[in-house]
Amino acid sequence: MSNIIKVSAGGIAQFLIGTSSWIFLMRIMSEFGSEVLAGYTIAIRVIMFSLMPSWGMSNAAATLVGQNLGANKPDRAEESVWKTGKYNAIFMFSISLIYLFFAEDIILSFNSTPQVVEYGTLCLQIIAAGYVFYAYGMVLTQAFNGAGDTNTPTKINFLIFWVLQLPFAYIMAITFKFGAVGVFLAISIAEVLLTIVSYILFKKGKWKEIKV
Repeated sequence: MSNIIKVSAGGIAQFLIGTSSWIFLMRIMSEFGSEVLAGYTIAIRVIMFSLMPSWGMSNAAATLVGQNLGANKPDRAEESVWKTGKYNAIFMFSISLIYLFFAEDIILSFNSTPQVVEYGTLCLQIIAAGYVFYAYGMVLTQAFNGAGDTNTPTKINFLIFWVLQLPFAYIMAITFKFGAVGVFLAISIAEVLLTIVSYILFKKGKWKEIKV
């Protein structure tokens, strides 16, 4: 029971960190009016829908890592992560191209208000710019979870989303007056940083030594 609680605590913390960061981003976005907020909300809903297959692949990576570590095959566990990351990146790259070229049409299918369409389009395009990176980031963080190392992705999420993303979003949007675009940039940059940090820690290989 103590092992179950220990492992699940990290997963709970990851969920709370991620969801609470989106709430604070929403609060920052509310400073720019209801139409800008509406465009952002529509774009985020579309993004969340398109991420579902990626989450599925990331969960598959976690399963493969756990299975192979349990079979004492850490090299095969690592190989499965890179293969899953590659397929996820291909999928996310395809989605990013759709968003880059057809973002306006997508937002228009939900709302025709000019300012809603403008900022919804910008949100989709800017965030999609970091999609390929995030494809690997999602898989890598889930790989830690699959190995039973839920503390590492929790720390990564806290660093990226609370320590870096939220302050950067506020500074860019409010202090430097980039407005909503500052928030979109913060989200995209956070995706890239999440992947870089996860990659560095994953390559160290300490996750292979976790005992559950």
